[in-house]
Amino acid sequence: MFGLGHFFYPWGFLLQGLAIVHFIRRRPENYWFYVIFFLGPPGAAVYILAEVLPDLGLLRGVYQGFGRRSRVKIVETQIIDNPSPANYEELGELYKDLGQFEKAREAFNHAITGRDDSIYTFYSRAKSSLGLNDLAAAIPDLERVIAGDRKFDYYRAMGLLADAYAKTGQLQRADQLFVEVTQISTTPETLYNYASFLKTANRREESREWAQKLLAKKRTLPRYMQRRERPWFRKGKTLLKELANAKNSAESLK
Repeated sequence: MFGLGHFFYPWGFLLQGLAIVHFIRRRPENYWFYVIFFLGPPGAAVYILAEVLPDLGLLRGVYQGFGRRSRVKIVETQIIDNPSPANYEELGELYKDLGQFEKAREAFNHAITGRDDSIYTFYSRAKSSLGLNDLAAAIPDLERVIAGDRKFDYYRAMGLLADAYAKTGQLQRADQLFVEVTQISTTPETLYNYASFLKTANRREESREWAQKLLAKKRTLPRYMQRRERPWFRKGKTLLKELANAKNSAESLK
């Protein structure tokens, strides 16, 4: 394999550089680092074929962002003549998808002022508040959503509310909702948030059990979903390490 390196020169260094940058940003399985580093350009080429090219599908949102920005300008112009709740709601969704959560929430505020009978709009405003890490503002909106439909967004609304309760110290409320939602929803996000809550509640064995369920979930998902949910699996591994370190520290003090 090493003797093939001269076929890649001088592009081999670029291949390795691209592979290493992608590895650092996306953090796939650790063995890929050794493939890239020790096998040189041929290993980098294999990595690019196996990991980089499939990830290009995840960049679709980047290209869609250009269209969203153009649409924002159109909707903002329409609002001048027609400040309807529907236009403000569309503007909020555009800003939310662009990650501009403050502007998104402001637009949803206008939409709700004009019409407050859509739990979808409250849910979108809640997610904007979560994007701003404003849990106090997100909780009432999420409560309104699940009061209207406990199954909303395939139980994700309930899971987000449980997580918000946990992060604001309302552990009993969080526990009640997590117990309900985890009976039905086993998304990586929900599994991680529940495991994290259990750690906060000092229920470490249960936390370890649910973190392990999260990592086991990875094996049952198709490849494209494994890539999309990779951040949650990475967080789950980190949580397991933290729990193991805490356990070792406690045992050393005995």
